Amino acid sequence: MRTITSARLTLRPWADDDAGFLLDLESRWETVRFLGPQARQMTSRDEALASIARRRALDHPVHGIWAVANTETGALLGNLLLKPTPLSRGVTGDTPVEIGWHLHPDAQGRGYATEAAAAVLVDAGRRGLTSVIAVTDPRNEASQRVCVRLGMEDRGLTEDYYDETNVLFVRSLTAAW
Repeated sequence: MRTITSARLTLRPWADDDAGFLLDLESRWETVRFLGPQARQMTSRDEALASIARRRALDHPVHGIWAVANTETGALLGNLLLKPTPLSRGVTGDTPVEIGWHLHPDAQGRGYATEAAAAVLVDAGRRGLTSVIAVTDPRNEASQRVCVRLGMEDRGLTEDYYDETNVLFVRSLTAAW
């Protein structure tokens, strides 16, 4: 998987050495509470290593799950994903590509999610992806603000993904940034 950079960030593949950070990130309820209907806290280093292996297994020319790091210090800040979205049971049609993020509480509120997502969307657009969605828990106002800053259109509530009610955001990648 490729590395993507922005002014302050490096988005890179997850490594086994990142397991401690991932465990710290995903053992926090405040971090995982909006990550789908079966959101749960990570409880062990072995779980973190297995999650990293699954993230690396998404080997695709456009999609990925990146570790987000501060370029200057190398400190890990969170996670950014771009991948096909699971459709809810009974929903048919094309599977759209979703962008999503979650950052360590110490890294939130500094524009990192917006910057990381924008860098990935520019890269994905250059690689031929024409549109992207984001689905957020209706209570996740912080992620909804990121979607708006990314120029995504709020399409309201949907039950088409993850077998739960989410707020759907959509963005064409064919328009210039």
